Parts: sequence; structure tokens; C-alpha cells
Amino acid sequence: MEYLRRPLMTLPQHWKPLRCFQPRYCSKLASTGATSRERRTTVDKFKTQISSGPSFQDFIKGASVNKTSAAVEEYSDKHCYLPEDLEMGNSRKVYFETYGCQMNVNDTEIAWSILQGKGYQRTVDLREADVVLLVTCSIREKAEQTIWNRLQQLTAMKKKRQKTHTPMKIGILGCMAERLKTELLEREKLVDVIAGPDAYRDLPRLLTVADGGHQASNVLLSLEETYADIMPVHHAPQGNSAFVSIMRGCDNMCSYCIVPFTRGRERSRPVSSILEEVRMLSDQDVKEVTLLGQNVNSYRDTSEEQFCGSDPTKLSQGFKTVYRTKQGGLRFSDLLDRVSLIDPDMRIRFTSPHPKDFPDEVLHLIAERGNICKQIHLPAQSGSSEVLKAMRRGYTREAYLDLVKNVKRIIPEASLSSDFISGFCGETEDDHQQTLSLIREVGYNVGFLFAYSMRKKTHASHRLQDDVPAEVKRRRLEECISAFREEAARVNAALISSTQLVLVEGESKRSAKDLCGRTDGNMKVIFPKEDVAVQPAESNTASVNAGDYVLVKILSSSSQSLRGRALSHSSLSGKVKHYETLQRNQLHEHEPSNTAMIETCR
Repeated sequence: MEYLRRPLMTLPQHWKPLRCFQPRYCSKLASTGATSRERRTTVDKFKTQISSGPSFQDFIKGASVNKTSAAVEEYSDKHCYLPEDLEMGNSRKVYFETYGCQMNVNDTEIAWSILQGKGYQRTVDLREADVVLLVTCSIREKAEQTIWNRLQQLTAMKKKRQKTHTPMKIGILGCMAERLKTELLEREKLVDVIAGPDAYRDLPRLLTVADGGHQASNVLLSLEETYADIMPVHHAPQGNSAFVSIMRGCDNMCSYCIVPFTRGRERSRPVSSILEEVRMLSDQDVKEVTLLGQNVNSYRDTSEEQFCGSDPTKLSQGFKTVYRTKQGGLRFSDLLDRVSLIDPDMRIRFTSPHPKDFPDEVLHLIAERGNICKQIHLPAQSGSSEVLKAMRRGYTREAYLDLVKNVKRIIPEASLSSDFISGFCGETEDDHQQTLSLIREVGYNVGFLFAYSMRKKTHASHRLQDDVPAEVKRRRLEECISAFREEAARVNAALISSTQLVLVEGESKRSAKDLCGRTDGNMKVIFPKEDVAVQPAESNTASVNAGDYVLVKILSSSSQSLRGRALSHSSLSGKVKHYETLQRNQLHEHEPSNTAMIETCR
């Protein structure tokens, strides 16, 4: 496609796998005692060079008639026309703000790893930042407007900074950078640096150009970039959970979705690098890992010849794609199998999947492995077959419900979540009622609900009319949210008196006297902070801390959370015979049901 063209010329770069980046806090210039005058002289010389840009000789510098093997060439991430010292961070402080999905959280960790390797320091205090980077979302108009408002605030702060300070640089990373690069650069000159999702390796150079007084951007999409050799710097709360990116991009081309145009085509990270990262997290005692991807369960690693067979990719029964069936590669079930075996006491989640990529082999693996969470995300988007056709989702209402039945048959204890869009192009009142009935029929535990927001470049923007009035969208969205809450209250009430295995996250936000954690089904549980038995039926007690597994008896519920009292410490591996006995006894008293929580956006 046109937006995926590769550049005609690229600078020679030979990347070697890096296990991690070690921070460097000063450049050669600083270490040799260079004066501020010498620094200014170097900067002024650079400004002169950058005004005219690199010459043709810069692109072919180092080329030789007698080329040596790439395997023995020295590693280099340098751009010949930039002074090496100016690409260093020189201990400048960078401040990140992350908006949107979990992929953006992971992108922040990757970008920080790259900048840390160039000698930048990270700060959580915006007032002392030399570089402010916003990792952005472009999925809806409201998300973009939030960024525009924030840019106005940051620009005002930038102008107020004292002249004695290093000038603040403002950068936009991620999907919004890809979609609105021209407007970002031209609109009131609010931004110094723009880097798309596939251009984070180029951040040091872009910041160097910005230091020379010029705006700098790189929003080229890639067919290969997965950042497999970049070890992210994880900053999860209490360090008990982490996100691991396994693939990037999306090939589904749903008519409402901007992701294929901001994130590019699907490409999967080599399984070896994923396993290495998960092992590292296990060694750090991380208790929960979430595998990430725009279409996470379409993972297909073709990095090794042994993976490249001719077997076609299997889809859920009754589902189809807009692209040709893919062949060969190490599939999502293979990856999930290998990841789950690394640490039996580490929970494994994944998001965000597409319903088409749940063949029986994936469902059976989830059912068999105790550390793969039984919470399944099945984004429906609509309950109407006509709307689903306009959305180019590749399935009907009936096929979706058949998949739900299959999931519940293979994984009886599964908790289901979903996404829904209210007021899509051409949606009638009957279509909306079908969506409400689907919500009630399935019984989800989490809902992500939004009013439709048309995005430029999408199929819908070219072929369909955004013809549902805003007030009708709002009303339909409110009705969908209400239906979700009703189902959540019913489902959660059925869990009262049950015992749940909870991974503790830390103190409750509302009270320092309480702790909170999540069940296998991703349901929030709140319980008093008190010492509990080390093991069931033991008299010795111990305090409960973040990262512990505890058994919690549920005493009350709401539409969004459960409340209970901790009984004892426990573990994920083995699941403790006492716990299994309790569960068997309780199943005779209570109807099996999904845990429930509602997360909504208006």
C-alpha cells in the first residue's frame, strides 16, 4: 500500500541485538572538560550543517568497493552527518505522558529504553523536564482533542521558563504523530519533534535536530519493525505486572478503524525474544504478564525457516477475513504454550484479540493451563449482522454467538469482556435493540463502550455516511452502559459467599485500611488489610503485600467490584487443595457465573 512505501534511501545501520541499554550520563564533550563556549561553537557549527541537510556523500560515506561481510561490520547507530556528542542526552531530563491503550504504555517503555541508552535521565516532575514526550492515541476525536489541549498548556509553560534554563522541547509520539504530522508541525508551532510508532529508534537524532533549532519528524511505517532487540524499561506499579509486546499493526481493515493507517501492517516479534523478556520478568518476580498486540491472537512468527510451513491459519468457525488466508509460521497457540511454561506461578493475560482468531486449539490450551487467565476478550462492536457487515468485521451475529457457546463449552469458568460502538453509520433503532439483546444474552464481565467517531482515511470515511445524530448516539450509548451494569450486578451477586484467588495489587485508592487485587477473571476485589494464615488451616499468620496470592471470601458486591475478607495466603501453581475443595463445595450452592466489572468511556 501507498502508506507503507519504504524510503528510497536509508542511512546504513547495522543493528545488533541488545539485551538492555546501560545509561550513560555524559558525553565525550562533557567528560573532556569542554567549556560552554566550546559547546556553543559545536552547536552553531551543527546548525549551519543541518540547515542544508546531509549531502549525498553522507549517505554513501564508508562504502567500499571491497565490502566486508555484514556479520563482521562494527555495530553503528550513528548518522554520519551528525556530531556524535550532539546525539547524546548529556543527562537531560525527559518526562513522559502516556495516553490510550496498553500498547502505548509499552511504547513508552521502549522509547525510554532507547533514550536511556543515549544518556538521558527520566523525571516524574514536569517542572524540571528538558524534554516532554506525549505518547498519543488517535482512535477517537476526543482522544486527539485531549492532546491538543495539553499541547497548549505545555507551550505556555515552555514560554514561561526562565532563559537560564535549557529550552524545553516538546515531542509527539505514537498514533497521532502518524495521522496528523503536517498539522502538528504547522499548527501554532506547538511541537518540536514527531515520531511515529515505528520511528522510536530515531528519537535521539530527532531531538538533536530539534536542539539545532529545527522541527524534526519521522513517521515512516515499517514492514519489519518490532523492536525485538530493545528490552523495555518496565515501570509497572509495585513491579508486579508487566506488558510484553508480541506483534504490531493490523491487517483486518475494519471500516471504522484507523489502526492499520497509524500502526501499519501486521508483523510478529520473534518468539525467542519474547521468551527472553518473559524469563527476565520472572527472574524479577513479576507475577502477571499481559501479551500485547493490535490483533494479539493473530500472532504468526516467520522469523525462522523451520516455522515456515504451508499450513493455513485456522479461524473461528463461521468467520472470514478481508485478506487471503496466511500460511505457515509459529502461531499464537504455540507462543502461549511456551510462555505459560516459563513460570507456573505467573499469570498470563493477552489483549487485544479479534474473535476470528480463536480456533479450538487456543481455547483448549487456555482451559488446560492454570496460569493462563480464563478472561476472554471478544470484541463484538455490534449485535446487528447488518451493522457488522458495514463494519467489515467478517462475521454475523449468529457466528459470534456460536463462538461464545464454544468458549463456554470448552472453558466453563470463562469470564467474557467486549467492545461496542454505538451509532455507527446507518445504525437503525432495530440494530441498536439487537446490540442490547446481545449484551444481555452473553453476560460479559467487562464492557468498553463508545459512541462512534469517524476517522479520516478509514473505509467508512470514504464510503459511508456518519448519519446518526450525536444526541441519538449518546442516548444509545447510555442504554448500552445501563444494560452492562444490570448484567454486572446480577453476575457479581452470584459470587457472594464464593472464595476467589486474588493477586494483590496494593492499597485501595479509597482507603489505606484496605487492599485491592484482581481475580483470574480480572474482577477487582477489595478486602481489609490484616494478617492472614500462611497456608489454609494453619495458625501461623503473615502480612499481605502487593504481589501475594491470597484466598478471599466474597461478602458483598456491586456492579464494578467485589468486597470480601482474606482467608489465607496461597499460590497459583497447584491452586492449593483446600481452595479446590472450597470451590467444589460452593459450586453446589451457587450457579457458576462470570465475574463482572464495567469500564466505560463516553
